[in-house]
Amino acid sequence: MVGRRRLGRRFGWLWAAYGVSTFGTWLAFDAFSLIAILVLHAGPTEVSVLAAGGLAVGAVVAVPLGPWVEFRRKRPVMVAMDLARFMALMSVPAAYALGLLGFVQLLVVSVVVGAADIAFNAASGAYLKSIVPPEDLLVANGRFESTTWTATVLGPPVGTAAIGLFGPVLTVVADAISYLLSAAGIRAIGGSEPRPVRTGADGARLRPGDLLEGWRYILAHPALRPLFFNTVLVNGLILAASPLLAVLMLDDLGFAPWQYGLAFGLPCVGGVIGSRLARRLVARFGRHEVMLTAGALRACWAFGLAFIRPGTAGLVFVIAVEFGLITCMGVFNPVFATYRLDRTAPDRIARTLSAWSVTSKATVAAMTGLWGVLAGLTGPRTAIAVAGLLMLATPFLLPRHDHAPHDERAQVRSPA
Repeated sequence: MVGRRRLGRRFGWLWAAYGVSTFGTWLAFDAFSLIAILVLHAGPTEVSVLAAGGLAVGAVVAVPLGPWVEFRRKRPVMVAMDLARFMALMSVPAAYALGLLGFVQLLVVSVVVGAADIAFNAASGAYLKSIVPPEDLLVANGRFESTTWTATVLGPPVGTAAIGLFGPVLTVVADAISYLLSAAGIRAIGGSEPRPVRTGADGARLRPGDLLEGWRYILAHPALRPLFFNTVLVNGLILAASPLLAVLMLDDLGFAPWQYGLAFGLPCVGGVIGSRLARRLVARFGRHEVMLTAGALRACWAFGLAFIRPGTAGLVFVIAVEFGLITCMGVFNPVFATYRLDRTAPDRIARTLSAWSVTSKATVAAMTGLWGVLAGLTGPRTAIAVAGLLMLATPFLLPRHDHAPHDERAQVRSPA
């Protein structure tokens, strides 16, 4: 059975590296904002610039990294990106200890980390496809998804406790060390990796047209194009409404911080459940059908968040809505990730994943700013409702037909 089949030593080390770095990231969740507020005494505008500006500039910086990654061995790239994130993050506690930490440094570090995230994910996606058989990709992506949601459940509470005891700078150190451990895990994979060969007169040199090749490939592909617009828009709407939900719950409705943490930590268990169910659902109903259904269902929950009321009933309502949303995402995400890898040519994976990530991060930054303005004009509840209404239209962007050959569909449908 696929679920019990060993995915191999190389995948085991890759998964371990992913797990430790993901937990480190969630352990230090919002650490930069807290450092800006508690250490640098930054105001709301500076905190917003740090969150959105770092994301947007990091995405722009990462644009040339996609084609650069495409024609290099992927493991050295992943190790280099882990080490870059380690050194950038460690500069924060070092500057803090010397009394030199400033807002500009936080912004620069967030840009470096954001760009390195994109390059690492592009390289790891290409590497994953090279070491895992096509029929096992869904299992592998399901394990990554389950790890992500587990880290989301455990990381923020542990990180919040550590911040309360030792301050926010310590969680940045832990995050940095997690990238160092990730680099060590990827190095431990060992073995040889052939260097990608580029044909043509320019050889391995980066050509100007390579910068846009990822987007050209996505927009010309009948299956990837609708998925691209769907996922970018859904992620943007969810994350743009997230800070407004915090304002609504903590400020307008008077929920305590621990209640807010519970409302978004507990439902993440649904992501673990969904990711574990994904393979079984695909085996029974088919990959394309599951992707369409889960993709449509994940769009139906966000509008309900505009109707939160104070008190215990309101808290239970938020947990129920978030649980439904995250469970659907837990099913959709590994199926979508597998579908995207299967539909992308081997010599286009890094550029495609990089272009996808750059667009997603830039869109999140832009929509977060736009929804902040909208909330200022109409209030957070109305802005959340607008995001929820737009989410209801996103299922129409999902690919209605599976463009895979018949034999591939049969392989995907076969029971594990």
